Amino acid sequence: MSSDSSQPGDTMAKRSEDSTWKLWLLLNANRWLVTGLLIAFVFVGLLLVSELSPVSLRGLMAVKEPVHFLFQALVTAIITGVTLVLTINQLVLSQELGAVDDQRERLDGSLEFHEDVEDVIDAPISPPEPASFLQAIIVASQDRAEEFRDAVAGSRDEEFEERVDDFVDNLTTHADSICGDLDDAQFGTYDVVKSALDYNYSWKIFRARRIRNAHADEFDDEASEAHDELLESLKLFGLAREHFKTLYFQWELINLSRAMMYVSVPALVVAISMLLFFDADAVTGTLLGIDAVVWITVTAATIGAVPFLLLVAFVLRIGTMAKRTLAIGPFILRDSSRGEEIDY
Repeated sequence: MSSDSSQPGDTMAKRSEDSTWKLWLLLNANRWLVTGLLIAFVFVGLLLVSELSPVSLRGLMAVKEPVHFLFQALVTAIITGVTLVLTINQLVLSQELGAVDDQRERLDGSLEFHEDVEDVIDAPISPPEPASFLQAIIVASQDRAEEFRDAVAGSRDEEFEERVDDFVDNLTTHADSICGDLDDAQFGTYDVVKSALDYNYSWKIFRARRIRNAHADEFDDEASEAHDELLESLKLFGLAREHFKTLYFQWELINLSRAMMYVSVPALVVAISMLLFFDADAVTGTLLGIDAVVWITVTAATIGAVPFLLLVAFVLRIGTMAKRTLAIGPFILRDSSRGEEIDY
């Protein structure tokens, strides 16, 4: 079994093959900022098309009704989008509604999980805030890793000691960085989930189990106990991360549904107004060399598209997060350079 040279990067950005700007757009950027960028892209794009088109919009409106057809479609799309929002709300609420027995089972499961974590972090009660809760488990994994190193100190196998030292050094350094990121993180923002996703617990579980497999003869009772306790802390972090990721998805879907409601009403008013009251013959003049009809139509069309653009911005993050965290435990679904062969 070879060394750990194939270890992935500690953060999600380093593990990703995407460029920095793409990762920023998909995950890290504020969703309203992304929506604003999409709005600007649509607005500028439509203006450029109007200038590059061999036929003017005013000329087309003389023989056809492009504006009428456009805003009629937008009205239909906006109303459909509101219906989609109601469906999303029903999806989220369905997770919260249930008989008292179901609610009791959820509560008992949550309390049991907290008790398991309290045993691992060696505390009478676990922190209630998600960021502090994750920090406590990460600190516990640091302590367990140091205990594992102490348990194998003095081994006759120098390679075994070196691999454990390298593993523990990487885990503790990474844990310090993640705990620092979680200090001021507030649930409801992406910061908590981002930090949790950066802590690649699955690879740490794999490395710990690989060390046990490669050097099984060097493990005495003390080392085995310390190793098992380290794995337990990492597994509990994985469960906590998946739980908070699920809660964040629900939080974001609720935020999306509310935001869609906010932007759909003005967009619907603009689209209906263009259908009922817009008369190209009553509009004259130019602005920056562009016909005023084009300015009005492009602006109204962009406003009408805002609900869809907002939906795109939110779904980009949710879909990217879901794709990157499909597997739980030591599975690697992305391309990786595995520099070893494992006997199985």
